[in-house]
Amino acid sequence: MGSATVLDSILEGVRADVAAREAVVSLAEVKARAERAPAPLDVMAALRAPGIAVIAEVKRASPSRGELASIADPAELASAYESGGARAISVLTEQRRFNGSLDDLDAVRAAVSIPVLRKDFIVRPYQIHEARAHGADLLLLIVAALEQPALESLLERTESLGMTALVEVHTEEEADRALQAGASLIGVNARNLKTLEVDRDCFARIAPGLPSNVIKIAESGVRGTADLLAYAGAGADGVLVGEGLVTSGDPRSAVADLVTAGTHPSCPKPAR
Repeated sequence: MGSATVLDSILEGVRADVAAREAVVSLAEVKARAERAPAPLDVMAALRAPGIAVIAEVKRASPSRGELASIADPAELASAYESGGARAISVLTEQRRFNGSLDDLDAVRAAVSIPVLRKDFIVRPYQIHEARAHGADLLLLIVAALEQPALESLLERTESLGMTALVEVHTEEEADRALQAGASLIGVNARNLKTLEVDRDCFARIAPGLPSNVIKIAESGVRGTADLLAYAGAGADGVLVGEGLVTSGDPRSAVADLVTAGTHPSCPKPAR
């Protein structure tokens, strides 16, 4: 058996943290809270609207870069993203490597009227009900973190609660697994979570093999409008951007620049 990867280490911490939360708030209680939450928003309609969708991320830190931004007020940041034209807001809730929390998710959900993504390492059904209880409309399922039966059952449970799963892949084999599981929204992450290395050609290699009815999101590596246009040319329906926004100094304008580029007549259109 090979040595543990970065992803293995993250997942070990996530499992411990989920167990600790479940010891305080039972699965039954989280399910009850999820049932009382307002109905989830229609994510796919937002992502299928004309132009390249920008999913803007509330991201304090990452394993590859350490601390990125302190973000004293995630609600204020999310509101700036929304006013800049973001179609959805991604909120990191993993606490050990990304300095995120469910409190951040609560704050963002209360501040914006667009769909909110819980971005975390989902490994247990508990986290799906938890996401819904805290107002998430969609959540991330990472193929590399899940065996196929778990991926399929977690995707099914996500959809049973009315939410949408953004299924993340990094290789052609993972993309095949995502499709086999029934994913309709696939994110291609340029970063290999096992090594943290970035492969900027990853999206252009994988996207052509995905059906036209699958919404394709490019994750990682969007530093500005040139990267958005490159991803659009490779078939992206949208981009997920975190680091480039939280370090920009003017997140509303940074989002607006991407949105303007993504709706410009010269921007390549998704093949839908």
